Amino acid sequence: MKWMPTTLASIKHKLDNKIGEKIMVVAQAGRKKVTRRRGTLRETFPAIFVVDLDQEENSFERVSYSYADLLTKSIEVEFDDEEAQVS
Repeated sequence: MKWMPTTLASIKHKLDNKIGEKIMVVAQAGRKKVTRRRGTLRETFPAIFVVDLDQEENSFERVSYSYADLLTKSIEVEFDDEEAQVS
């Protein structure tokens, strides 16, 4: 099952139900570079969501992304309990 968001509100609603769960964020970092960050979905706000990063893999504690990043496919997220990506 692939989840296709259609509005910023639907993205926020989906993420609201996943707070506290493990998440992998795949972001385009350049022409051919992709960054993968694993952590825990910590909070959602009206325009952004916050991920607390696993400290073994990252040099900083948390990162935030906008719902527009998901809508425009600048990033993809995947939860440990899902086979499909939320993108």
